[in-house]
Amino acid sequence: MMSLHRPLSQLLGACRRKKRRLEVSLETATGFHCRSVCSTSSETEPLEIHKKKVLLWFSHRPLEEKQFGGHFSPETMDVDPLILERKAEERAGPLSSPLQTGSSRSVTVEQLFEPTITWGDGRGLNVLLYGAVGTGKSTLVRKVVGDWCIGKTLNQFKLLVPFSCEDLGSLSKVASLRDLVSRKYLHLRQHPLLSGTGNQAKDVLFIFNGMEKMNLDFRIGATELCSDPNEPLPPNVVMVNLLRKYLLPEASILVTTRLSALDSIPQKYVSRYAQISGFSDPDRQRAYFSSRLLQQSGAAARNPESNSLIELLYLNLQRESQLGAACFLPSYCWLTCATLHLLHFTDAEAPVRTLTGLYTSFLRLNFGGEVLGTGAGTNVPIQERNASLMLYVVRTVGKLAFDGVTNRRTAFSEKELEQWIGGETKTNEELRQLAMFRTDVLDFFLAPIVESDIYLAEEAVGNDKRQYVFAVPAMQEYLAALYVVLGENKSALEKLTSQVSAAIGQASEDVNKLFDVISMFIPRRVFAVFNILKLFPKLYEKISSGNKGSIAKTMASELFRTEDSYNDDVLDQVEQSLLGVHGPRPKQRSEGQPFELYPIFMGGLLHYGNRVLLQQLGCSIQSNTVAQITKALRKYLVREINKPQPPEELMDLLVLLYEFQNPRVTAEVLASIRVIKLPNIRMTPLKCFVLSSVLACAPASYQLEEMDLSSCLLDLNMLEMLRSAFRHTHKLNLQSNSLGPESCVVLRDLLLDPMSSIGSLQLCDNPLLESGACALLEALPKNLSLTHLSLMHTGLGDQAALQLAQNLQQHKGLLELNVAYNNIGDNAALALVDACREHPSLHTVHLYLNPLSDVGKQSLYVRGVPKSQGGRRVKVLASVTEGTVVSEDWHPILSVILKNASSWDRQRVKEQLKAFLRDLDWGRQHQQSFWKRLHFRRVEKGVRKALQQLEKEAPPPSSGQGP
Repeated sequence: MMSLHRPLSQLLGACRRKKRRLEVSLETATGFHCRSVCSTSSETEPLEIHKKKVLLWFSHRPLEEKQFGGHFSPETMDVDPLILERKAEERAGPLSSPLQTGSSRSVTVEQLFEPTITWGDGRGLNVLLYGAVGTGKSTLVRKVVGDWCIGKTLNQFKLLVPFSCEDLGSLSKVASLRDLVSRKYLHLRQHPLLSGTGNQAKDVLFIFNGMEKMNLDFRIGATELCSDPNEPLPPNVVMVNLLRKYLLPEASILVTTRLSALDSIPQKYVSRYAQISGFSDPDRQRAYFSSRLLQQSGAAARNPESNSLIELLYLNLQRESQLGAACFLPSYCWLTCATLHLLHFTDAEAPVRTLTGLYTSFLRLNFGGEVLGTGAGTNVPIQERNASLMLYVVRTVGKLAFDGVTNRRTAFSEKELEQWIGGETKTNEELRQLAMFRTDVLDFFLAPIVESDIYLAEEAVGNDKRQYVFAVPAMQEYLAALYVVLGENKSALEKLTSQVSAAIGQASEDVNKLFDVISMFIPRRVFAVFNILKLFPKLYEKISSGNKGSIAKTMASELFRTEDSYNDDVLDQVEQSLLGVHGPRPKQRSEGQPFELYPIFMGGLLHYGNRVLLQQLGCSIQSNTVAQITKALRKYLVREINKPQPPEELMDLLVLLYEFQNPRVTAEVLASIRVIKLPNIRMTPLKCFVLSSVLACAPASYQLEEMDLSSCLLDLNMLEMLRSAFRHTHKLNLQSNSLGPESCVVLRDLLLDPMSSIGSLQLCDNPLLESGACALLEALPKNLSLTHLSLMHTGLGDQAALQLAQNLQQHKGLLELNVAYNNIGDNAALALVDACREHPSLHTVHLYLNPLSDVGKQSLYVRGVPKSQGGRRVKVLASVTEGTVVSEDWHPILSVILKNASSWDRQRVKEQLKAFLRDLDWGRQHQQSFWKRLHFRRVEKGVRKALQQLEKEAPPPSSGQGP
C-alpha cells in the first residue's frame, strides 16, 4: 500500500509543478496575472491594511497642532516646500538665500524618482534629501507618506516603508531587514515583496528620516556585506547594505538628513541629491498662513478678521522684512501662525495657552530628543556622548542673547559670534561638535540683517562687517530668559563655591564616618577644624539663594523700567513684530531697544508645564530654584505695584502674572491692587482672557474699587470673556467702546447676577440705541447694587427715557443718572425728572446736550424743586444755567464737552454751546444782583473760549482741487 501511495504522491507533485510553470509562462507572455482570486486577495490585503494603519499613524499630530482647530484634514495643513535638485559637486553649498536657486531646477517628490541615465541595471534609486533645521524635512516625509496612502503620489510603488533613524539608532539587538519591517509593521511579516526573490523589490520604497541620528560606516572592514533580507544584523549595517544596493538592489530609497551629515553616504551610492529650501516666496508662505489661520485650503474665508490678518502679514512679507527672511523656514511660519492665533483667536473655552508655552513647544517640536552626538571611536564618557542639543543652544546662543539684552542690542557682528559661540572650545571633540552646531543649528536662530529693515540697519551703522540678528526678535528674549533661569549666568564666586561644595559634600560623608571612629580614642577638639567641611554646603546655599533673589529683582526692574513706560504693551509689540507698523512709524527711543518680553518669559519659564517640556529637551529647572525666585519675586512685585503705573505697564504686569500661572502668588499681588485702569489699551481676545484669568485667582471676597476699560475697542465676545472679571468691580467704566445693542444683554445679565457688586456703570459714547437701552433697563427692578448709571451719548430716545422713568420706581438705590447728549425731547425729559423727584435716593440727573427747548429747560428746573416743604430736590443739569442763576456744575459740564468734543459731532456741540450762550444772556438780563451778573460774564467767557477752540481745531473744508 505504501509503495502505491509514494508514486501517486510524486505524480501529483509533478503535476502541480508543471501547472505552476505553465502559469508563469502565460503571465510572462501576456502580461496578465493568471493567479487565483484567493492568492491575489491574500497579497493585496496586507498592503491595504498597511496603507490604512500608516495613514492613521502619520495623521496623528502633536498637541501643539490642535490649537488651530480640528476643522481641516492633514492634507490641507501642509504646503509643499521648495525642493531643488542639486549636482553632486554643489551638494555641500547651502543657499545663501532661498531665492538664489542658481542653475538648480525645482522638482517635485515624484520627479525625484524618475529614472536617471547614470543609474540603471535595474537598480532602484537612492535619493538624498537634505536641508537645515526647520526647513520641513519631517513635515515633507509625513505629507509624502500620507499622499501615498490615499493614492495621490508615488503610485509606481506598491509598498512604502517609512523608518525613523532615531528609532533605528536606539535598537540594541540585531535583526534582519524583514524582522525590522515586521517589528514596526506586523501585517507585513513575510510579505513576498521583501523576500529578495526575482525583481519584486522594484515596487518597494524605503524612507529613512533623519539619517544624522545613525552612525553609518561604508567601509568594507567595518560593515559586512549581506544580501539576505533574513540575516540578523545591526540596524545601521542593514541600512548600509540597502544603500550599497547589495541588499534588495531593486528597491528605491529616500533618505533625509541635515547638512552636517551630507557626506556620511559616499557619492557613488547616491543617484540624486535634492535640497529642501523651505518657502522661497511670499505666495508659498501665504498659502501656508491661509491653511492655518483660515482652517481650510483654497476656499473662501469664513472669518473676515482672519482675512485681514493674512493681508497685513502678506504686506509685511512683501516688504522683504526680517520676518520675511525668517519665514523661508516653515518652522517660523508655524510660529508666526501660532502667535497670531494666540493673540487674536483665544477662546475662553479652549485650554490655557501662554506665549512662553508657545515658544517652549516650538523648540520642543524642532529639538525634542535632539542630542549633540560625538560619533564613533571617541573617548568621551557614555553619559556625555548624548548631550542635550537644546542645552548646548542655551549655553552658546542663549549666552549671546543675554549679552544683547543686557547691553540693549539686537545686532551682532561675526566677531561677537566667534566670541560667544564656541570661543572656549579646546578639545577636538568640542571643535567637532561646534562645527556640527554651526552647520545645522546656528542659522536656525540667527540670520543676516535685511537691508530694508530700517531700525536694524541703523543699529548696525558704523560696522563694516556683516551683522546678524535673531530670526524672530522675541526668540532673543526667550533664550536670554532661559539662560538666566537655568542658572547659567552664575557669578565667579557662585561657580567656585558650587564646585567646592560639591566636592567637599561628596567626600564629607565618608570622612565623617572615619572621624566618628577615631574620636572614640582621640579628643574630638583635635578634629574641630574638619567641621568646616559642613559650612561649604550652607555657604553655597546662601549664595545661591541670593542669586535667585537677584533674578527676581531683575524681573521686576526690567518689567517696570522707566524708559519703557510709554511704549506699547508687550502683546502689541509682539503683534507689530509680525504684522509690521502701518501708518506713521514711531520714533525710536534714545534709551535703546525695549526688552519687555524678557522678564515675562522668565516668569513663564517657572511654570510647571513649561518646566516639563524643558525637561524633555534636557534643560532642567529645579523646584527649589523656582521656590526661591517666586518668594523674592512676590516681594518685588508688591513693592513696584504700589507706585503709579501707566496703563501699558499695568497690562504688562497682568501678562506676567498670567504667564507665571501661579494662583497663590497672583492672589497675593492682587491684594495690593485696588484699581485697574487700562484706558486706550487696544484689547484683544487674549488680553481679555489674561485679565479674566488673573482676577479669577483672587478670593471671592476680593473687590476692585475701579476698572477703567474706556476706549479699548471691546466687542460682544470680549464682554463675554470679561464677565467674570466684572463681578469683582465696584466702578466699571466701558466708555467709547462701540458696544452695540446686543452687548446690553450681557450687561443686563451681569447686573442681575447676585455675585455682581457693580455700583457705578459708565456706558458713554456707545451706540446702544433704543433697543439696547431698553434691554439694559430690564435689570433695574432686581438690581440692588447700582448707584451711578451713565448713558451719555448712547442713542437713547423718548421711548428709552420713558421706560427708564418707569423702572426707576422699582430701583431704590440709584443716586445719579446721566442721559446727556441723546435724543430725548421735552415731554420724555419732564416724565423722567418727575420719576427722579419721586425716587427715594436719586439726587442728580444729567440732560444737557439733548434737543430741549428753552421752555422745556425752564420746566425741568421747576420740576426739580420739591412740591412740598419736606420733599426732595433733584438737581437737573440741562444747561450751564438754572433759570436766572448759574449752575453749580457749569465747569464739569464744560469740561466733559471739551474732553469728548473730538469724538462727538462738532456741529451739534457748537450749536449746544451757542444755546448755552443764549441761556447765559437771558439769565444775566433777568438777574438783579451785580455780582451774579458778573459771574454770568465769567461763565460766558469760558463758553466762548470753548467755542473758539472747537472752531480752531475743526478740519478745513475740502475744496476738491489740487494745489
